Amino acid sequence: MQFGTYIIGDEILSGKRQDAHLSAIIRTLNSRGLALSWAHYMGDDFDEITRQLKDSMERGDVVFCFGGIGATPDDFTRQAAAAAAGVPIERHAEAVAEIEAHFGESAYPKRVLMAEFPRGATLIPNPVNHVAGFAISRHYFMPGFPQMAHPMMEWVLDTHYAHLFNRNDYAESSILVMDAGESRLIDLMQDIVSRFPAVKIFSLPKLDARRTIELGVKGPGVEVETAMQAIREGVSAAGFPWEPLA
Repeated sequence: MQFGTYIIGDEILSGKRQDAHLSAIIRTLNSRGLALSWAHYMGDDFDEITRQLKDSMERGDVVFCFGGIGATPDDFTRQAAAAAAGVPIERHAEAVAEIEAHFGESAYPKRVLMAEFPRGATLIPNPVNHVAGFAISRHYFMPGFPQMAHPMMEWVLDTHYAHLFNRNDYAESSILVMDAGESRLIDLMQDIVSRFPAVKIFSLPKLDARRTIELGVKGPGVEVETAMQAIREGVSAAGFPWEPLA
């Protein structure tokens, strides 16, 4: 099962607001033994949002979608979700009741528009202002505001996917190599890739005076430790100093 995310809004792409969702979803998934497989940024474009949602719905991914579910004319995510799922959009009675209970008469005529969801959608409770998000086809739609969206994301995971927590045999380990450019480690990395196909290697150079590189692997725990031992031995044999990383 793959977890993905769509982060939606012209304000993100224009730089008017900085994205706070990607790091949060990575951290939230990792704390439960899960991992993010992909992320995609989109502007407020009905056709593009619809196309992307349709693709990921057909794949069966679990997707967290942030932004574009307000009631203003530049918010298209609710309508695009309905189009992607092939269902009409309609007013959700339970979502209406939540908005009425919280806002009273001021729920009408505009706030109640945020209770219009694709037919068959279920609700994601919003602990901040009680304007619910919604879920359809394993896609979870939440506001762009991190203070609302991140607790809602945690609720989705804890309510629907707790059976997946910490089930995968997954580990990540690395060392910090000094005084070596990446080009001088490529042969070692190629050797590790060929000898340990179950793990995925990564190399993260830093632009500092000592030309340091974080070099490591991730994957099944036993294979990671074996591959890391080979990396440590290979780096030492090449004459480069290194130190472990937590």
